[in-house]
Amino acid sequence: MPVRGQPGAAGTAGGLPAGARLVDTANLDLDQIIAEIVRAHREGQDVARLHSGDPSVFSAMAEQMRRLDAADIPYEVVPGVPAFAAAAAALKRELTVPTVGQTVILTRVARQATPMPPGEELAVLGKSGALLVLHLAARYVDSVVEELLPHYGPDCPAAVVAMASRPDELVLRGTLGDIAVQVKAAGVLRTAVIIVGRTLAATEFRDSHLYSTTRSR
Repeated sequence: MPVRGQPGAAGTAGGLPAGARLVDTANLDLDQIIAEIVRAHREGQDVARLHSGDPSVFSAMAEQMRRLDAADIPYEVVPGVPAFAAAAAALKRELTVPTVGQTVILTRVARQATPMPPGEELAVLGKSGALLVLHLAARYVDSVVEELLPHYGPDCPAAVVAMASRPDELVLRGTLGDIAVQVKAAGVLRTAVIIVGRTLAATEFRDSHLYSTTRSR
């Protein structure tokens, strides 16, 4: 049963069948991970490949499925809880608020990772004014702020949630002007999302049409 993450966390999960084999893949490359799955499949074993968050967002699932398809190994994808949703719950905020903001952009920064496609640079996305959720960017918070300030302004609400939904969850609230200082003071470097946008602090807005008394039933 190949597992991504800390073996201690996986070992405490209930419901494992007797004789289940746990494999911590944190230090394995893609070839090694697929080799584990192929071996287990050939031996007639069931495999559960666990990811933190949701496999549809920044999980490297696409490259794994491509190799499973090439090896003619059937699989199913079971959704999880994405980091942005867990962070919104921790903040007790709806990310889309009527008359304030109805668009959420999930993105990241390039730096030491795979380059962003043309047109998806942070400075370009920031021009939309939409609520931004940045994954894998906490260690680059200074440059994130620098790129977004011209579009959102220093008073724009911002938050950082680290370890969302976990026992050691950390929530930082502030503005684009001070969130970088908070992040560095807290020592947050990874496993966090940065959220920037007006809906984070919206209080003056019109009720949605969903439950309106004038809505056609």
